[in-house]
Parts: sequence; structure tokens; C-alpha cells
Amino acid sequence: MRDYDEVTAFLGEWGPFQRLIFFLLSASIIPNGFNGLSAVFLTAAPEHRCRVPDTANLSSAWRNHSVPLRLQDGREVPHSCRRYRLAAISNFSALGLEPGRDIDLEQVEQESCLDGWEFSQKIYLSTIVTEWNLVCENDWKAPLTVSLFFVGVLVGSFISGQLSDRFIPESPRWLISQGRFKEAEVIIHRAAKINGIVAPSTIFEPSELQDLSSKKQQSHSILDLLRTRNIRVVTIMSIILWMTISVGYFGLSLDTPNLHGDVYLNCFLSAVVEVPAYVLAWLLLQYLPRRYSMATALFLGGSVLLFVQLVPPDLYYLSTVLVMVGKFGVTAAFSMVYVYTAELYPTVVRNMGVGVSSTASRLGSILSPYFIYLGAYDRFLPYILMGSLTILTAILTLFLPESFGTPLPDTIEQMLRVKGIKYRQTSSHTRMLKDSEDSPTVLKSTAF
Repeated sequence: MRDYDEVTAFLGEWGPFQRLIFFLLSASIIPNGFNGLSAVFLTAAPEHRCRVPDTANLSSAWRNHSVPLRLQDGREVPHSCRRYRLAAISNFSALGLEPGRDIDLEQVEQESCLDGWEFSQKIYLSTIVTEWNLVCENDWKAPLTVSLFFVGVLVGSFISGQLSDRFIPESPRWLISQGRFKEAEVIIHRAAKINGIVAPSTIFEPSELQDLSSKKQQSHSILDLLRTRNIRVVTIMSIILWMTISVGYFGLSLDTPNLHGDVYLNCFLSAVVEVPAYVLAWLLLQYLPRRYSMATALFLGGSVLLFVQLVPPDLYYLSTVLVMVGKFGVTAAFSMVYVYTAELYPTVVRNMGVGVSSTASRLGSILSPYFIYLGAYDRFLPYILMGSLTILTAILTLFLPESFGTPLPDTIEQMLRVKGIKYRQTSSHTRMLKDSEDSPTVLKSTAF
């Protein structure tokens, strides 16, 4: 039988039909940005300190010294979660004693914020943190809300995946692999009509249909992603790859309020830096091998994140630049991993392979808020963890097969082999090698 790309070559590579599918898919993703990253502002924690009731009988001096100071970024700031025991300083105030002069503040007993908090409205008028006091002992609830949002994204993806089949044409390549030739022909004819091309009256020769129909159509399940050693290793490596990239991408996106400078400008820069990352990823996918492109982008993103901790405190703009470069590298890798993963899996389980990998990505996004939460204990800890994981994943990527310039596999036996694993030579694999020699046509991009 002729190669699929040979059969559909008359359609062209980038006609109106392909552009229509591309822009429909792109338009459907636009709202994701608003929803997914709205948490940057909705869950932001403004500067805050313990509230001292107006009814408290305190002199102006004691009211100004009612909250202890703590060291933050080399300067003293009011403590966010502690105040001096109100009963004690009220008694000192009534006796006419002055803080610092008559009373050593370090010896005064402290207590938690029993009367709530006062939040600065310099940047945010209101967030869920200010509405429900998600600070101090309740600060873990803010990242939990973001994680639950991504849990909803994970659950919703199963539903939306089913609904999408009602609006977007199925892949003819996949239909053919399932033996649904008539449906594939209908879609190919429709594509030809939209592209203004006269399609051949017969897409598949009767002999080809008879040959394919005579073969037993095998059904596939998610368990096929673990059936052979090769596909099992590819699946495990893809899960790790997608999860780590997702942690880095969403972690850096959600961390923008913690950067020095204007939070809105930082968020804008974090979004803008993705545009050249996507352009670079497109160029790399067109002209360079997948493994080295992915590994280079991940090495870049991970290494600069590790350098953030070495930047002197007074050069905070340099820290912001390094974080943006890290976001650039991770974003480029994130955009390439979709194509790379689709090319690694064969047609019969490609949707399932990419789906499982995407699910791993959702798990990474669920974990990402708590990577940022670790910054409350050490400002550089999130960067150290995300940078280290990204570099380790870059090394792992080098062991994946190279799919650049090779035909898309249709069966599990035709899959490219993971480096470093020994395989027994099977008759099916021998036939696959012979077929590839007879059909040297290769793909420059993933066909629809």
C-alpha cells in the first residue's frame, strides 16, 4: 500500500483547510490564558500586619510600636503574623511608659493576630487572600485554590476531549489505522474542496482497500502504552518530561508577583517573552533535530534559574532578567514537546500517548503552586528546585529517539528505539525496516 503522505500529497501542506483547522484550534486556546493565569492576581498576598483595634487604649507611641519588626531582604519590616500582647502594651501605655526608652521591646510577650490583619491597598484593592485572611497559619490555602483550579482543568479535559470530536474533523490518518476508510475519504474530499483542489475520484485503490480490509483490525487500549519495553520507556520518559516542564512553566508564571518591581509589568514581560520562544521553537522544529532542540531549551531554562541565587540583592533587575530567560527556555521546550511526543508514538495509540502525557502535565501544574509556596521559607528554593529538575529532564531528553526527518510510525513495531536499550530482532521489525527502505518519503511536519 502507498504511504499516507503519498496518497494525500495532492492536498498540499498549508492550504485553506489546514489553516482553518490551525486557527480554530488556536482560537480555542486563547481563553485558557485568562483563566489559567488569573490566579497571579486573584491569589496575591498584599503586604499585611496585625490589626490593632481602634478601641484599644494605646498612646500614639505604643500604637506605632504595637507590631514587632523582622528582617526581610536586608531591611526591617513589620511582622506579618505577630504583634505584642495587647493587654501588656495597654498596661504600659496606661502607666505612661514609653516603648524603647522605658520598656525593652525584645522582652515584651507576643501573640498572634487575634483581631485580624490590615492589608495594604497600594497594589490590590481586594484578593481572595484579603477576603478570607489566607495568611500566616492559613497561607497554605492560597496555593491550594490554584491547585484545585488545575484539578478542575484535569477533570474538564476528559469531558472537553469528548466534546471536541463534535466540532473538529477526525484525523484521516487515524481513521485509516482503524479501518474506517470511507470516513477518511469523506474528510480528504472535504479538505480538497476547501483547498480548491480537484481530488481524484478514487482516493484509495480497490486493491489497497481489499488488502487493508483483509488484515484484522486490532483494537488498542491505554495498556498498549506499556505493551513493549520500548513504548513503556517512551511513555515513562514522556510523563516525566511533561510533568517537569509543566512545573517550570506554571511555577515561573505564578511567581511573577514575588519578583521585584511592578507586578503588572512583570506579568506582562512574562507573557511577552513567550512570543519569541514560540517563534524560536517553530524554527527549531523546522530545521534542527528534536532531541537537541529540546535539551538546549531545557538546559538554558534550568541553568539561568540556578544562577538567580548568586545575584547580589541590589541587582534585583538582573534576577528578573534571569527569571524571564528561564521562562523563555521552558516555554520553548513546552511548545516543542507537543510535536515531539506526537511523532514518537505510532498512529494507533498516538492520541492516547499524547493524552497520558498531557495528563502528566496537568499533574505538574497542580504541584507548581506549592513549589512557589516554598519561597516563604527560602526565597531561592523554588528556583533551585525548578532549575535542577529542568536540567535533569534535559539530560533525560537526550536518551529519547530522534524523530526529525523520519516517517511517522503507524504501528507499535514501527516506533523509533530508545537509546541504550537492547532489543530482540523480530520479523515484524525486519519487515518494517524493509518497508521504510522501499518508501523513503519522510515527513517535515505532523500531518493532520
